[in-house]
Amino acid sequence: MTTEVKVPDIGDFTDVPVVTILVSVGDTIAEEDPIIELESDKATMEVPSSAAGTVKEIKVSEGDTVSEGSVVLIVEGDGAGAAPAEEPKSEAPKSEAPKAEAPASAPAAAPAPAPVTDAGFSKVHASPSVRAYARRVEVDLTKVNGSGRKGRILREDVEKALKTQVAPAAAASGGAQGGMGIPPIPAVDFSKFGPVEDVEMSRIKKISGPALHRSWLNIPHVTHNDEADITELDKYRKEMDTMAKEEGYRVTLLSFVIKASVSALKQHWEFNSSLHPDGDKLIKKNFYNIGFAADTPNGLVVPVIKDADRKGLVEISKDLMELSSKARKGELKGPDMQGATFTISSLGGIGGTSFTPIVNAPEVAILGLTRSKMQPVWNGEEFVPRLIQPLSLSYDHRAVDGALAARFCVTLKTLLGDMRKLMW
Repeated sequence: MTTEVKVPDIGDFTDVPVVTILVSVGDTIAEEDPIIELESDKATMEVPSSAAGTVKEIKVSEGDTVSEGSVVLIVEGDGAGAAPAEEPKSEAPKSEAPKAEAPASAPAAAPAPAPVTDAGFSKVHASPSVRAYARRVEVDLTKVNGSGRKGRILREDVEKALKTQVAPAAAASGGAQGGMGIPPIPAVDFSKFGPVEDVEMSRIKKISGPALHRSWLNIPHVTHNDEADITELDKYRKEMDTMAKEEGYRVTLLSFVIKASVSALKQHWEFNSSLHPDGDKLIKKNFYNIGFAADTPNGLVVPVIKDADRKGLVEISKDLMELSSKARKGELKGPDMQGATFTISSLGGIGGTSFTPIVNAPEVAILGLTRSKMQPVWNGEEFVPRLIQPLSLSYDHRAVDGALAARFCVTLKTLLGDMRKLMW
């Protein structure tokens, strides 16, 4: 018998591009074997097979977009008859439709599976960030030869094509910026001034770049800076960390900040909301999922600790360690990075005094942490050494005003300054 293998639940993602097909017709696969690789704006994920058998037909191509329920493969199990003859025919009209809808790409017909116009993110064999970049600088991807694996178009392929274009019409390309009419940065041939080298960006940076750009352009960012006295908290943290090491996990300052942030979010719910699509109301969320930026060899990713309000410091610390480990190994799945209501970006292990983290839309705020430091603080009689933690809160000014941001930070630093209040 034959079985349709479909895309399983991949969270809220829809129309996700197929990056790589990992099997071929005739391959024998087992259940849970990876069959295709998808690339969303936040992560790359492998789709496992829901059935075992021999691959009789592949229903998608690299560059296609799929959603939950899309048919990927036709698999024939042991002892089953031949695959129905009608199945391949059902694909024929599907392949003709894009050509009819996009006549502008017809003259650029190439041998075999030629990419069609980029309008609609249909069949171009390139990542979303490369397609967005090509639109921004007005390079026709149907006329670009890809130098990547299996002819995949890379950013440097687009840059090379751009250098051959004399017309400066790219300045009119405002569509990639949501109609804002922002002209692109002109391409410069730096090789005229000295030796250069093209270094491929990691996939995470390629796919997160457009999302960050979109947030920066669409959100009126404001950053409020403050400081919290964590002298007593850090003493307790070190005690907890010593005991935690014996059980194989660590307790970091981030665990306490997550716990304190949840309490602050409950008191100032606006920071745990999102703007409604109609623009005249806020969506108040009565759950608390805290995302945290994790540094990996390939770039930053944002795992999410679910239901942080229902967890104690020990459980939060264990979640942090597990998710951070998965992030470094590249093992995070889509659900691990979905559903955040508030995000924390900590640079404390590296340094800095303050920065402006970019709001992770559709959230309305993000908290940045830099390195804590000992400094003299006047207690009314004398200067005493205290451990001070800088806080940088970026927020969407449409949902939050400056006074509310200041109150949020006062609440947060009060909680961090007196660890007993974290237990309330």
